[in-house]
Amino acid sequence: MTSTSMGGTTPLHRTDAYPPQRRAGQAAAFWLAPLAGSTWREVGFALTSLPIRVLSFGFAVTFFSAGLGLLVTALGLPVLALLLSGARGFGALERHRARTLLATEVAGPAPVRPGRPGFWGGVTARLADPAGWKAVLYQVLMFPWSVLSFVVPTVFLALGWSLALYPAYHWVFPRYVGWPGLRLFDFRSGSGHYEYFISSPWQIAGVSILGFVLLYLAAGLVRAINSVSRAAIRGLLSDR
Repeated sequence: MTSTSMGGTTPLHRTDAYPPQRRAGQAAAFWLAPLAGSTWREVGFALTSLPIRVLSFGFAVTFFSAGLGLLVTALGLPVLALLLSGARGFGALERHRARTLLATEVAGPAPVRPGRPGFWGGVTARLADPAGWKAVLYQVLMFPWSVLSFVVPTVFLALGWSLALYPAYHWVFPRYVGWPGLRLFDFRSGSGHYEYFISSPWQIAGVSILGFVLLYLAAGLVRAINSVSRAAIRGLLSDR
């Protein structure tokens, strides 16, 4: 919005940066976080990171080791050039996943342009490519992080949904197992036999509430975990 005066056009700035409609949308997104599509896309990114980064880490370590071992001959340089080309390819895959699953757009680096023609011109241009070496560094550094990004959502989501939905399958235990409810522990000591079952309505409701708490925690944790991947993609796989 602008206002016109004798001196020209002066922009008018909104004082309400977050209108009521947007704030309401943010609140709804919080309450629906375990079921929101954005949350499940974040979970999909975290869970698929492990198999992809296992492949990229194995590729990087194998070709880097082979290239160093063959540097005593002329074959080492083409192997290292192939390493950098493959790392760039894995980097393009990561940017695509970040764009489709994390709604994070990252521009890729410029293509490698050999300074002189021929096979060795292409090899030397690849070896002098900073973006390729940063992509190799990304594959190595993010491999251990992908283990954490796989384990945390899997544990929290599996435990959260199993507890949250407990009222729906509580009837299975008394009908088919012979227990009054889910058994938390069962042990014997010198003074007797101790068992604890979740069977009363208050216990069942408490377990379900605990499950939903874990689901909300999972939604927040997976976003925090993926923020590290976002930062790494921007820092190591971008055009900067």
